[in-house]
Amino acid sequence: MRNQSRNSEGAMTAEAGITKAERRHLAVASASLGPWGAASTVGAVGGFVSLAVDSMADGFGTMAIAGAGSVALMLFFLVGGVGAALGGARADRADHRIRLWARAHPWRVAAVPAGLMVLGDVVVRQAVTSEAFFSSVGDGVWRGVVVAGVVGLVGVAGKARMVGRR
Repeated sequence: MRNQSRNSEGAMTAEAGITKAERRHLAVASASLGPWGAASTVGAVGGFVSLAVDSMADGFGTMAIAGAGSVALMLFFLVGGVGAALGGARADRADHRIRLWARAHPWRVAAVPAGLMVLGDVVVRQAVTSEAFFSSVGDGVWRGVVVAGVVGLVGVAGKARMVGRR
C-alpha cells in the first residue's frame, strides 16, 4: 500500500506510484479519445469560412491564409479536446481506466491539445507568412491558452457532472 493514496472520496488510488513519463503517456492517450474526425470537419469548415470572410474584408493574401489556418487549428483542437475531456462516443469503446484518469486530471488532458495548438500555429505562421518568429510564438501561445482553458474548464465541469450522478 506504499504507492497508493486516497482520492477525494476516500478510496485508494495508485496515483502516487505513477511516474511523470507515465502521466504524460496517460494524458496523450486520454486526448486521443476525442472525436478527431468531427474535429477535422469543424476545423476545415471554420477555416474556409474565416478565409472567405478575411478575403472579402482585406483581400486574399498570406495573412488571410495564416489567419484561416489558425482558426482551423483552434477549432480542431477545441472540438477534439472537449470531446476527449467529456469522453464522447468513441470513449465507450476505449479503455475505461484511461477515461477515469482523464476525468480525474482534466488540466493534464487539456495540456495536450493546447501544446499541439501552439506548435501547429507557429508552424503555419512561419511557413505561410514572413512574420517574426517570436510574434508567431506569441500568437500561438495565446491561442494555446484559450484551448487549454476551454478544454480544462469543460473537463472540470464534466467531472463535477459525473460526480453529481453518483
